[in-house]
Amino acid sequence: MEIIAALQSTVMADLPDEGPSDAELDSIEIEMPLILAEVELLDVQISVMDRPFTDLSARRIRRARRRVLAARRDLTNLAVSEVPGAAA
Repeated sequence: MEIIAALQSTVMADLPDEGPSDAELDSIEIEMPLILAEVELLDVQISVMDRPFTDLSARRIRRARRRVLAARRDLTNLAVSEVPGAAA
């Protein structure tokens, strides 16, 4: 019977030790406003789960959804503006 620890170096040798590339980090940075808006929406949704739903709760959720939509719009407009010949 072979010990699994003895085989670990053979199995783990194929995995790269590199992190994300510069291009991946750049795309994450560009998408960060959308990511933050989605996290905020999730926080608001979680915060109203265990409380009675009020008008204030509805307004908070609407505001957070609008921020997500605005961030998506901005990200889409940025992507379209970077495509050559897409907008004239």
